[in-house]
Amino acid sequence: SVLLVFQLGQPRIWMSMSRDGLLPKIFARIHPKYGTPSFSTILTGFLVAIPALFLNLEEVLALTSIGTLFAFVLVCAGILVLHNDPEKPKTGFKVPYFNGKFIIPILFIVGWLAILIWDMNGLKNIFNFSEGFTHKLPMLSFMVLTVFIAIQSYRKSYSVIPVLGLMSCSYLLTGESWTNWARFIIWLVVGMVIYFLYGRKKSRLNIEKA
Repeated sequence: SVLLVFQLGQPRIWMSMSRDGLLPKIFARIHPKYGTPSFSTILTGFLVAIPALFLNLEEVLALTSIGTLFAFVLVCAGILVLHNDPEKPKTGFKVPYFNGKFIIPILFIVGWLAILIWDMNGLKNIFNFSEGFTHKLPMLSFMVLTVFIAIQSYRKSYSVIPVLGLMSCSYLLTGESWTNWARFIIWLVVGMVIYFLYGRKKSRLNIEKA
């Protein structure tokens, strides 16, 4: 189902990015007969079909999983930013706001107490670096993130819903292998290169502010 959503959604994501100036205009080209983003759809098909000839199914599923979860993390983080932005755009849909000033820190404390009581051995294993450090980095990063979010929730009264979404997806990301993380980071770097060399300069928002 995730692969199907990617196939249908990716061309439209590229189309929206192109309209915002983050990608060349060709990505927003609409087919005169079918009314779909033709170039983006064809390119998506090639980018999915060709690697599928060389990658095994487990690698494809792993890359799909980490990409989807990371996208959800960004969406939840974006909601937190918009909730605290006095100049946020007025839209028809709004994520319900539930003040997490005390709820999130309490959940954080309860969660840590539960780990200390029922899974102390698992916690000790995380900090046992005799077998290496790299493969434990995602979980250690998640633990740092929980502390940061708990503190920021108290300071800035973050909303409960996006915080729970952010934390649950971040936790699931800790289960990804380091090999999968390395591939994802490479793909992320490629995207950042495109953004800083093209998208940042051509962005409609950047042009409007200038």
